[in-house]
Amino acid sequence: MGYGKYIAYRLANMFVVLIIIVLVSSALFYTAGEVYIWEMVHSNVNAAVTAYVKENPTATEEEIKEYREKQEKLWISYYGLDKPLWYRVLMTSYRMLTFDLGKALILRTPEGKSDVLSLIMDRLPNTVLLFTVGDIIVMVVGIYLGFKCAKNVGGFLDRLISTLAMITYSLPMWWTGMIMIMIFAYSIPNPLNPRKGLFPSGGIQSPNVPPDPLIRFADFLWHLTLPLTTLVIVSFGGWAYITRNVVLGTLQQDFVMAARAKGLPERKVLYGHVLRASSPAIATMCLLSIVSSIWGAMISETVFNWPGLGNLMWMAIATMDIPVLLGAVYISTLLFLITLLVVDLIYGLLDPRIRVGI
Repeated sequence: MGYGKYIAYRLANMFVVLIIIVLVSSALFYTAGEVYIWEMVHSNVNAAVTAYVKENPTATEEEIKEYREKQEKLWISYYGLDKPLWYRVLMTSYRMLTFDLGKALILRTPEGKSDVLSLIMDRLPNTVLLFTVGDIIVMVVGIYLGFKCAKNVGGFLDRLISTLAMITYSLPMWWTGMIMIMIFAYSIPNPLNPRKGLFPSGGIQSPNVPPDPLIRFADFLWHLTLPLTTLVIVSFGGWAYITRNVVLGTLQQDFVMAARAKGLPERKVLYGHVLRASSPAIATMCLLSIVSSIWGAMISETVFNWPGLGNLMWMAIATMDIPVLLGAVYISTLLFLITLLVVDLIYGLLDPRIRVGI
C-alpha cells in the first residue's frame, strides 16, 4: 500500500471512530440526563408562574393556567424536548461534529458567557500550566533516570528507582495531594506569616493579591508549587521504570551486539543505536501522555481546587450540565484520535512494513 492510501485509510478510520463515539456519548448522556432536564423545565415554569402571579395579583385561574401552558411550551422547545430522542441525538451529534457545542445549561465563565467552547477555552490554560508542564518535567526526569538505570542494571540507582516506582505508582494522586496539603498547608507554618501554611491548600490565585504583575506571578507560582510537586512525585518513578524496560529490551537486540562486536565505543552504541531504536516507543508514550494531560485529572483538580478542565467536568457532572459534558468528551476524543493518527503516520513513514500490513 502506498503512503497516500495509508494516510487516506487512517483518516477514514479516525472519522468513523469519532462518529461512533459522538453518537454513543450523545445517546448515553441524553438518556441519563433527560429526567434532570424535565425537572429544570418544571422549575423554570414554576418560577415564571410565581413571578407572573406577583406582577398580576388580579389574574384569574384560567389566565394563570394559560400562562403556565405557554411557559411549558417555551421551555420544552428551548431544551428540544418536543422532538423525539433519536432526532435530538442525531442533531446534537451533527452540531458537535461541526464544532457547534451549544450553550451550557448552568455553568458560566467568570465573564458570564454560557458558550461551551468558551467554558472549555477558559479552563484549558490552567490545566496546561499544571498537568502538561508537570508531565513534561516527569518525562524529562523519568527518561533520564530510566536510561541511567538501564546502563547499570542491578546497581544502586536501578534498585532505588525500581522500588520508588512500585511505591509511587500505587499512590493515587488525589490521595497524595491530600497528604501534601495536610503537611505543607496546615502542619508547617509559613515563616513570613505563621498563621498561614507554607503553601496554600488550593486555588490558583490569592483573593487580595496586588495588581503588580511580578507579585501576581509569584503568587501564582506559590499556588502552583504544591500540586505540581505532587504530580512529579507520583509519576516520575513509573516513567523511569517503563523507560528502563524499553531500553533494556533494545539492548538485547542483535544489532546492539553486532555494534559492540565491531568495537564501537559504548557511548556511541547507547546514544547512536539504542536510544534511536527506543525513541519511537518513548515518543509514543510522550505524545499520548501530553494529550491526556490536557484534560487534567478530575479528582486531583477538585482536591487542589484548581480551576482546570478536570474541575469543570466534575462541576458539569454535579450539575448535570449535559452540553458541557458532551463538549468536553468530544474535544478530548478528537485530540486523542488526532494524536494517534500522527503517531500512525510517523510510524508508517519510518517503517514501510507497517503500511504494507494494512
